[in-house]
Amino acid sequence: MECNSWGHHHLGFLVLRSKERKIPLIGPLFSSYYALGVHKIFETPVADVYVHYVNKVERKDRTEAELIKVITWLTGFDSKALKNHLKKQTNFKEFFKAAKIHPNAKLITGSICGVKIAEIEDPLMKKIRYLDKLVDELAKGRPMEKILRSNL
Repeated sequence: MECNSWGHHHLGFLVLRSKERKIPLIGPLFSSYYALGVHKIFETPVADVYVHYVNKVERKDRTEAELIKVITWLTGFDSKALKNHLKKQTNFKEFFKAAKIHPNAKLITGSICGVKIAEIEDPLMKKIRYLDKLVDELAKGRPMEKILRSNL
């Protein structure tokens, strides 16, 4: 199984490579690999992934401005703060540590790469998955007011 929000294997944070197959980091395996510190995504600069987000949404006729709106809604950063984090190469751990997650983020449900967001126990991974889900919704053409959980 090879899956992530960019449509290809990225950074090894979702899939652990073995000689014969790829093992998704889900369920019991997921928890044990956290303990081993395997999740490179936590230490990955947001800017390294942001470029993939931009490419994904632009391929689907959405704009970088819409992507910025989605990210700033989730994180509480203004666009200047977001651009500063990207420029400084802030990693996901520090990025979400500085963020003020929108209270309606808890309304982000569903699955990302076959994993139900509600079942993700690690708070940092859940925030990363919230972001992935919002980017997916944007790329799929969902209306902005629904992506931003307005009037819910």
